[in-house]
Amino acid sequence: MKIEELSNAAFYPLKAWTDKSTGNWNMLIGTSFVLLIVGVILIYVFYKKMGAVDERNIQISLKASLIMLYGVVLCDIIFPKEYMWQIFFLFKYSFAFIASGIYLAFRYKKDFSN
Repeated sequence: MKIEELSNAAFYPLKAWTDKSTGNWNMLIGTSFVLLIVGVILIYVFYKKMGAVDERNIQISLKASLIMLYGVVLCDIIFPKEYMWQIFFLFKYSFAFIASGIYLAFRYKKDFSN
């Protein structure tokens, strides 16, 4: 079985649910925007907490960017391309930003805890 067939099988119930009413579609869009905003705020806060650019911060930033890239590539593989690609586009970047923000949070806690 191809990855595309698995992806369609996994996400078709979501498509059917959003096709039932515009309220469901709007709820899904709203959820994706909220997740995107949470991810951006999380990244922004921890980049500000890291402080000025130096050798240590550059390595942390590069690792956070790599995690973000891995998230985007993984979501490109998993999410279907035939339908609802706008919503999945938002979710893809939301998950990537949140994953990068979580890495920054763990790294911040590890570096500055006693």
